[in-house]
Amino acid sequence: MPVLKVALIALGAGLLWFGWFGFNAGSQLAADGRAAFAWVITNTSAATAGFTWTVVEWIHRGKPSLLGAVSGAVAGLVAITPASGFVGPLGAVQIGLMAGIGCYFACVKLKAVLGYDDAHDVVGIHGIGGTIGSFATGLYCRKMVMGPDGVDGLFIGWSAEGINQLGIQCITFSTSWAYAFSATIIIGLIVKYTIGLRTREDQEDTGLDITLHGESAYHLEVDAKGTLK
Repeated sequence: MPVLKVALIALGAGLLWFGWFGFNAGSQLAADGRAAFAWVITNTSAATAGFTWTVVEWIHRGKPSLLGAVSGAVAGLVAITPASGFVGPLGAVQIGLMAGIGCYFACVKLKAVLGYDDAHDVVGIHGIGGTIGSFATGLYCRKMVMGPDGVDGLFIGWSAEGINQLGIQCITFSTSWAYAFSATIIIGLIVKYTIGLRTREDQEDTGLDITLHGESAYHLEVDAKGTLK
């Protein structure tokens, strides 16, 4: 992989990771203990998921990759977001493990089985990762983090309150999936019968920058052998 590409991937992942602290911890709208907890578990989940994805990819494909490590970290960030103000560090580790494994196989296996077109693995990372995080919030939410209104999850035993919260979480992510699927179908049909869902193959071969925008995005030089410099 070219050095510049590696640097850009690492830089983009770092900016995203750092920005997510403002997203999760900043949602508390206060500089207090709960915001600090959200900061810590966001970092913990991302690191755990990135490491887990790398190990799983190494075992499954024979070698790890930078893109895989970055994808795992993003999966951990996505998964911990629903739980960021409600679980402890051990819960964040568990969610990171679940996201690293679940999102990896969603991207590698689920997409191949269902055959949907998802170049950026939005379904595998954001869809599955968000579902894992929403479900796991009901498993690991703790009173010590969210106060007296919280429940105590798996680490100190099940309770009637905990099971009730898990059911609520299942209803919420199921509703979210139904809404997202229905809205996407409607939008897709509108696009299909107006401007079309995708460009023609000859336009793709020529380059979308030229055929759609009339400009060249990349000014590349070609040597005498026809190789791009």
